[in-house]
Amino acid sequence: MEKVFYEVFEEMPRQGPGDDESTKRAFDKITGVKENPSVLDIGCGTGMQTLLLSRLTDGKITAIDNHKPFIDMLKKKIAETGAGEKIEALIGDMGNLPFPDESFDIIWSEGSAFIIGFENGLRLWKRLLKRNGYLVISDLVWFKRNPPEDVVKFFSAEGANVTYYEDLFKVIASAGYELKDSFMLPDESWWTYFYAPMLEIVERKRIEHRGDKKSEDVLDMLQLEAEIHKKYRESYGYSFFVMKKP
Repeated sequence: MEKVFYEVFEEMPRQGPGDDESTKRAFDKITGVKENPSVLDIGCGTGMQTLLLSRLTDGKITAIDNHKPFIDMLKKKIAETGAGEKIEALIGDMGNLPFPDESFDIIWSEGSAFIIGFENGLRLWKRLLKRNGYLVISDLVWFKRNPPEDVVKFFSAEGANVTYYEDLFKVIASAGYELKDSFMLPDESWWTYFYAPMLEIVERKRIEHRGDKKSEDVLDMLQLEAEIHKKYRESYGYSFFVMKKP
């Protein structure tokens, strides 16, 4: 299962829904940090947002992902763009990050916090933030308090813990952060930059893995996920949360 799954995502421009304008919008909400902030990009994937962050700030960025091919691809992009003085790409576990307390002014996580859970990420990563530092996360949320049963069943079967977005405001406050802004990602974040390229790759992989039932099942799951979103996209999506550690 992992092999074909990673084959698909290694070829994608982004490993989760997102777009440059939304990244910029979230970054623009960060105020009061020093001119050259230390930034930690957790679950960076192949680094689309990492490279953008390096253009938005003069600070040093540490990018972490647990999948070596993603990091290798990011290192190649860093070399090609000449961003080596600003970005360090490392293999690491987001649930056990090897940095001293209060190491970073900004911690960034686009579309990856679900791996350990939103609330768990807030708790584990807080020690790494300096006082008045910012934690910025985009995560999957319900847009409606009572979403359709079919889509709830789909995400339950996939093991995804999806929460109504306003309920996360209390989670953020309980974890000791100030919510400075939150906003939903536009539909283009899903279709232009995520599902459209994914579905093209899925069709190519069907030819490569024809007759391999396990691989075909994974590809079917990815295609079904896109179909579910097309049908129920008014009920759920990604939201950015910009939080400050007092």
